[in-house]
This record gives sequence, C-alpha cells and structure tokens, in this order.
Amino acid sequence: MQSHGPSRSTAFWSVAVLLVLVLAASGVPSPLYRVYQERFGFSSGVLTTVFAVYAFALLMALLVVGALSDHIGRRPVLAGGLLLEAGAMVLFLLAGDVGWLMAARIVQGLATGAMTGALGAALLDFQSSDRPLGPLVNSASPGFGLSLGAVGAGLLVEFVPAPTDWVFGVLTAVFVLAALAVLRLPESSPRLPGALASLRPQVHVPPAQRAAFFVVLPCLAATWALGGLYASLGPSLVAGVFGLDDHLVGSLLILALNGTGLVGSLTMRGLAPEWGMVVGALVFAGGVGGTIGALAAGSLPLFFVAAVVSGFGFGSAFLGAMATVTRGVAPGERAGLLSSVFIVSYLMFSVPAIAAGIAAGVVGLTRTAEIYSAGVIVLALSAAAALLVRRRTADEPALPDTENEDEDADAFAA
Repeated sequence: MQSHGPSRSTAFWSVAVLLVLVLAASGVPSPLYRVYQERFGFSSGVLTTVFAVYAFALLMALLVVGALSDHIGRRPVLAGGLLLEAGAMVLFLLAGDVGWLMAARIVQGLATGAMTGALGAALLDFQSSDRPLGPLVNSASPGFGLSLGAVGAGLLVEFVPAPTDWVFGVLTAVFVLAALAVLRLPESSPRLPGALASLRPQVHVPPAQRAAFFVVLPCLAATWALGGLYASLGPSLVAGVFGLDDHLVGSLLILALNGTGLVGSLTMRGLAPEWGMVVGALVFAGGVGGTIGALAAGSLPLFFVAAVVSGFGFGSAFLGAMATVTRGVAPGERAGLLSSVFIVSYLMFSVPAIAAGIAAGVVGLTRTAEIYSAGVIVLALSAAAALLVRRRTADEPALPDTENEDEDADAFAA
C-alpha cells in the first residue's frame, strides 16, 4: 500500500535516478583501477580480484537481503543501503593501499546488492499501467549508470588534480542526501510476513516465472560476462594490446559497450520481449566476433566499433530477458525475483573476469580476451537457439484428433 507523498510518476522517476546513481558509483572505480595499480603496484590478477570482491559482496547481499523489501518496505532498505554506500565512498577516499581498496569495494558491493532488488521492485510498483516502463529502466540503467560513472571518472583522471578526492568526496555527500530524500517516497511494498525467514540465503524464483527464468539464463550469462571483461580489463586492453596509455580512452571503451546498451534497449523496446532477446543475442554475438577480429588485427578503431555493436545487442537482449522473466510477477515477489536475476548476472560479471585476470598473466591479455570472447559467443548463440526452438515447439499445432485443437499453444512461459 502506498503512503502519502510524491505522485506515482514522480516516485517512479526518482527511483530511476537513484538506480542510475548507485550504478554510476559502481562504475567509477573502473578507470581508476590503473591509477591505483600504478600507485600501489599490484598485478592484473590482483586488479581483477579487487574488481571481483565487489561482485561477490553484492551477490552475498542479494542472497541474504535481496527480498527483504518485500517484507519490511522499500524505503528502510533503500535508506540503509544508501548510507552504507556513503560509507564505501569514505573508504575509497581514505584508501592508502590495496587492502583499503578491497574493503571499499566489499562495502560498496554489500550496499549495491542490498538496494538492487528494492530499486527494481519499486520501479515495477510505481510504473504506469498504460506505459509499463519498469523492465526498460531496469535493463537500461546498468549500461547507462556504469557508462556515466566510468566516463566521469575518466575525465577527472585526465583533467583534474587529485581526482579520487573529488570523485569520492562528492559522492559521499550525494549518498547521504539521497538517504534522507528516499524517506519522502511513498511506500509501495506489500510488507508480507516472514521478514526473518527471507534472510535465509536463497535464490527465489516464483513458480510462475521459473520456465522463463531458465530460458533467459544463457542470455544473462553471455551479456554480463562480456560486461565484466570490459569493466575489469577493458582499460588494460587499450593500453596493453593497442599501446594507448590514456585513462579517458579506457573509460570511453566502457561507454562504447554500456552506453550503446541504452540505445539498444530504447531502439528495440517495440519488439515482443522474446524476439527482442533473440535479435539482441544475435547482434551481440556478431559484435563479439568483431572483437576477436580487432584483437587479431591489432585495430583499435575496429575494437571500438565491435564494442558498440556488442553493446547494442546487449541492451536489446537484456531488455527482452528482463521483460520476459518479470511478466506477470506478483507485487510481493518482485524484489525476490529481480534479486535472483541479478544474482546470475553478477555471478557471470565476476567469476569469468577473475579467471581472465589470472589467465592474462599466463597466456597474455590478447589470447585471454580472444578465448573469453569465443566462449561468450557460444553462450549468446545458444540462448537465441534455445528460445527459437522453444518458440517453434510452442507454435506446433495440436494433433487433429485431440479435443482441444483450438487451444492457443503460442504462449511462452512467463
């Protein structure tokens, strides 16, 4: 039930801004990793570990408190998460060695994971029934937010003295103010009983959404695994493979992938969710194929073009997957379902990237990126093939001698 406060539309866009802000903060460290690497003197393996501890902490929070806002309310979970995020910014501000850096990323991961399900659920709560934009904003925000944070930090690294002080000092104040502002939002959670039971680590997918959840899994795995590679090793690829030691260019690579994800989501939103996912997965696979070609040819322009194409496919595929899996989900199960989607996403965002960081020290960045990209292509094509097979099976007419030959078998599980 909603309490008095801003209008439904104002609440929706306020939550959307909060989601972008949280995700932008998570993208800020990506172009700063090499700054810290030069300052503290750690290897590529340690760099990807610093990157990955964030994702593991986020996963832990999703598993434990991902569905909590369905029980105690969206506002207390968001306010607590925003204050924890402010604490992470302070740790970044004080970081004097790699240990502080890891601690900051762990706290940031816990904060982001605690808020992910609540923010996504609130978007579904507040969306208009006439224009249900919740899935679009949920799918487009990661790319837009990560791009905004990475490019903003990259610009500061190049043109502002003491960039880490500026970035994390400002973000600390912003998150404290946001924690206070979120208390003004209407409360939209059904506040179901069972808050303590919901803290038991679990992946909760409502029975009605399980078939769709398993259909979209390969798509989530492929797209987020590539995002993890770019976020952790993208700037290092620009410097180590193409010989361009420029922090801004490294952050622009992240924009090329994630920023065009937003374009893909907006452009393909008119397609049926399943077809948006299929088309997106195929475009994504083609773009990643271009990445392999760019690495083999040593062409930085082609590498950026491939990132743009991959990002467009990412946006379309992720929007299709998100709309497919959230269709018809009950209000009291929204945070739990979205937490499960992002558990899979961030697991694939982190684990393969750690493996890539370790492999890069053995076989080199170029070979690692080529093998990694090939695996991502296989996942993307398998996602498209599985959905097409499912569609074809659903379209098969009933046997002539059945009693219910007029029944519609054309629906996907959702």
